[in-house]
Amino acid sequence: MRERGTLLPVLERLFEGPRESRLTLQAFLAGLGGRSYAFIVAALDLPNCVPTGIPLLSTVTGVPMLWLVAQAWLGHPTPSLPQFIGLRSLPRGRLQDFLGRARRRIEWIEAAIHPRRDWWVTGIRRRLLQLTLITMIVVLAVPIPFDNLLPAWSILFFCLALIEGDGVMAMLGWAFAVLTVLWTTFLLIVGPLVVAGVFKSFF
Repeated sequence: MRERGTLLPVLERLFEGPRESRLTLQAFLAGLGGRSYAFIVAALDLPNCVPTGIPLLSTVTGVPMLWLVAQAWLGHPTPSLPQFIGLRSLPRGRLQDFLGRARRRIEWIEAAIHPRRDWWVTGIRRRLLQLTLITMIVVLAVPIPFDNLLPAWSILFFCLALIEGDGVMAMLGWAFAVLTVLWTTFLLIVGPLVVAGVFKSFF
């Protein structure tokens, strides 16, 4: 799920070409190569990183994430999307214009998130990170009240770690994963007691 190097040159390569030509979503993900899974999981995860109050948002976004990481775990080089989604496309001219406007922001992000302390994202630690990422996605997808924000941030940091080989992002992901386990355990223990107390007070 990871390739060394920065993301901006990859986007420049994918978006280059005649302005009237089109880039499909499937071709875009194939061009991202090893980054594609982490990239699309992060995109699905982003709406969960802020409190929106939208019912079942974490489940609606979490189930596709599980489908994607299952493909990655089975060794597919890039995600396989349903044809009606994968063939959606945009003109390269629009993508080139977008990249021109977003270049400074992407460069700022890459300055903050870049390959470092790669022992956190290689070998057995990388495999453990991937397993924990799957666990966090499962926790996110299960509709437990008040239990979306922490796993969402853990997923985001883990994805950033895999996209850029950034061990610092991996450490942040692990920190939020630990907080998620503690908070979810608390909710699962205290939640039923609260419900039982309310039920008892009325009946």
